[in-house]
Amino acid sequence: MIAFVLALAIHTLASVVWVGGMFFAHMILRPSVLEMAPADRLALWSRVFPRFFRWVWASIAALLVTGYGVLLLGYRGGIAGGALHIDIMQAVGLVMIGNFTYLYFGPYATFRRRLAEGDLPGAAESQGRVRMIVTVNLVLGLFTTAVGATGTLWAY
Repeated sequence: MIAFVLALAIHTLASVVWVGGMFFAHMILRPSVLEMAPADRLALWSRVFPRFFRWVWASIAALLVTGYGVLLLGYRGGIAGGALHIDIMQAVGLVMIGNFTYLYFGPYATFRRRLAEGDLPGAAESQGRVRMIVTVNLVLGLFTTAVGATGTLWAY
């Protein structure tokens, strides 16, 4: 029982880190830096992204290990017996992981390369693509958080 509770707690905290970080970046940081000169804004993002993305990778690892760990520890019938909200969280979570993996190795890698080359318009374009994917994942993450928080109540 302690392993189950610990896994569920870590799972919840990992989702809060990832979704909360996206919310902060998109809804607080981004509007706050719009008045900065493009070079300064891109330099700031080049410092923010690596720090945040390390936490996202750690969150993804924790979410996968603890999510499937909870199922394997017997939540509602084990790996094959999860309720609908569990299936929704799994499906949306895997889409989010796919989106982030694409973001990291695609637009973010291009952003870093273009910024290192001094191509500020190209870096800004790549940063815009990162922002679009973060926006999609933020919506998916908020939805999944609501599903996870309310799913056990759906049967009532």
